[in-house]
This record gives sequence, C-alpha cells and structure tokens, in this order.
Amino acid sequence: HDLAVFCRLIPRELTLLSHCGKCFPKLHTTMADTLSKKEIEKIKDVFMLFEEKGVGGFDAFFLGTLLRSLGLNPSCAFIETLGGTTEPGKKTVNLDEFIAYYAEAKNNKDQGVYEDFIECLKLYDKLENGYMPAAELTHYLLNLGERLTDAECDEVCRDCMDEEDDDGNIPYIPFLARMCEKPVPKNVKPM
Repeated sequence: HDLAVFCRLIPRELTLLSHCGKCFPKLHTTMADTLSKKEIEKIKDVFMLFEEKGVGGFDAFFLGTLLRSLGLNPSCAFIETLGGTTEPGKKTVNLDEFIAYYAEAKNNKDQGVYEDFIECLKLYDKLENGYMPAAELTHYLLNLGERLTDAECDEVCRDCMDEEDDDGNIPYIPFLARMCEKPVPKNVKPM
C-alpha cells in the first residue's frame, strides 16, 4: 500500500525504477491502475500487432512508435528514460512493461499538446493571420528538435499540410489539427 502511495506522489523519479519489475513487482500494476479498461484494451491491441512471435514482447527500439500510435507524444529522450533503445535488438518489452510505460508516458507533463504547438507556431506567423511559410515549417521539421527524416517530413507534409498560397504560406492551425488528430477548425486564425 505504501509503495502505491509513493508511486503516485513521485512518478517521474520512479521512471528508472519502473524498469526493474523483479525489484518492484507492484510498481507496474500500480501505474496500470490509473488506466481505464478501454485504454488497456487499446494497449493490448497495439502490443499484439508488434509482438514478436515466440519472444513474448516487442523490440524496445519501437517503443516510441507504439506509444505514438496510441495518441501520446513522448520525446525521444523520454522514450529512452522509459527503456526504449536507439538500436534494434538490444532489449524486449513485454506487455506488463508496455502498460507501465504507457501509463508513465501518459502522465508525463513534458509532452507537448495541441495548444502548446499552436503557441509555438504563432511565433512564425509574422502577419498574425494564421499563416506561415511552408518552407520554414519544413525546415523546422527537418532541422530542429527531434528531427524528421526527409521521408517522414514528406509524409507529414503530404498528409497534413494544405496547399501553399501564392506567397508560399500555409495555414498552420489545420496542419496542427491533422497532426494531433483533432477536428480541423473552420477559422485558421489563432485566438
């Protein structure tokens, strides 16, 4: 019982400890207790898609991919603190670990949300009309923060970006809405 209270009080500090299921077997179930049955079912569905047959888990290299497919937005650095690896074949993640990692990532306050992204792109909206240069956005996606590959950037632009206007600008609110799987608002000007 005391461990459960402790885990709720300082979940970030326990990130490294959560990898040691042998030392702290209750930690994984405690974090999972915060999830709904529907969330756990979705987690299991995604897990089964990536589970390597005969291994009982998936390669930790894909941890970020699985978390993002469940609607979370953890940074690469945070994924590594959870137990994700930068190289394939180094570690396997089982279902219990994955549920705990999902709960930890869901509770992570450092992941950006839709409104944060709007505020960020407002900085590049020189005319304050909801538009920014498409070339600038592409440049940022390829070169800043957690950089996308050329192929990833092409896919994001193709799937989420509106056509450029005559000045090479795009409305960034619809772009962000599609990226964050939100309804695309009719008004492109940020409030």
